[in-house]
Amino acid sequence: MGKGIRYSDEFKQEAVNQVTLHGYSVNDVSERLGISTKTLYGWLKKFSKPTKKREEEQDLRAEIARLKRELKRTEQERNILKEAAVFFASESKNGTGS
Repeated sequence: MGKGIRYSDEFKQEAVNQVTLHGYSVNDVSERLGISTKTLYGWLKKFSKPTKKREEEQDLRAEIARLKRELKRTEQERNILKEAAVFFASESKNGTGS
């Protein structure tokens, strides 16, 4: 089963406006637009928030993703340093006897 049709954010916002601002029922709007009520309820959840709030949430998600990438890189660097410390500690033990 494919992903289906991709709708623009403007289309989604207008569908939400028909329910929230104009007072049409979810069933009426979904039938007229040819989308499922489940899809429209999802859009309502996402697009009924003020634009500024949605942008702030998107910025926060981007920041979280950036921090996760940075954490992963830092953990890899830490693991490399741990391995190097173990290696050089064993080398120095072996080197003191010669």
